[in-house]
Amino acid sequence: MPVFLLAGGYVWYRIARSPMVTQVRVPVDQPIEFSHRHHVGELKIDCRYCHTSVEKSSFAGVPPTQTCMTCHSKLFTNSLLLAPVIESAATGAAIRWNRVHLLPDYVYFDHSIHVNKGVGCTTCHGQVDEMPLMAKSQPLTMQWCLECHRDPGKSLRPLAQIYSMEWKPDPTANGFALAEEHHLDAAHLTNCSVCHR
Repeated sequence: MPVFLLAGGYVWYRIARSPMVTQVRVPVDQPIEFSHRHHVGELKIDCRYCHTSVEKSSFAGVPPTQTCMTCHSKLFTNSLLLAPVIESAATGAAIRWNRVHLLPDYVYFDHSIHVNKGVGCTTCHGQVDEMPLMAKSQPLTMQWCLECHRDPGKSLRPLAQIYSMEWKPDPTANGFALAEEHHLDAAHLTNCSVCHR
C-alpha cells in the first residue's frame, strides 16, 4: 500500500508541475498574432516602449492601439493580420488582449519594485526576443518566487541592464554585492506580508 501512495504522490506532483497545469511554454491565444521575436528581437524595440508603466506601477501596462499605430499607420496597413489594430484605431475600441502572466488575487505583485531593484525582464518572462507567440517561461508558483526571494543575488543585474535581452549573469560576480547595492534583505523578502496583503 505505501508504494501506491508514494507512486500516487509522485504522479500528482508531476502533473501539478506540468505545462498542462502551469501553462509554461504554452502560447496564449491573442486577438492578434503579435510577435515579440519580431518587435523585440529583430527590431530591437525596448520593453518600455509598449509597457510604459513597468517602472512606476504594479502593472507593466498593455500598449494602447495608438502605440501600435505609431508604425502601423504607415507599415503593413493592408495586412489581414493587422486588421484588428486598424479597426481599433478607427473605432476607438480597445484591443482585448489575454493575460499571459496571471497571478491569483491573493498575491500582491509590483513590477516597479522588481525592475527598480535589479530584476531584469528575462528573469521572469524569459527570452521574449525569441518568442514568436508569447507564453510563460516560468511557472510563477509560490515556490518559484520564494527561491528568488530567499537568494535574490543570483537574479539581480546592474540597473543599466534591466531591459537587455543579451545580458547574461557572470558566474564569478558577487550576487551579494548587488543585493546590498539594491538594498535587498532576504529576511524581509521572505516575510509573508511582502506578497500576501
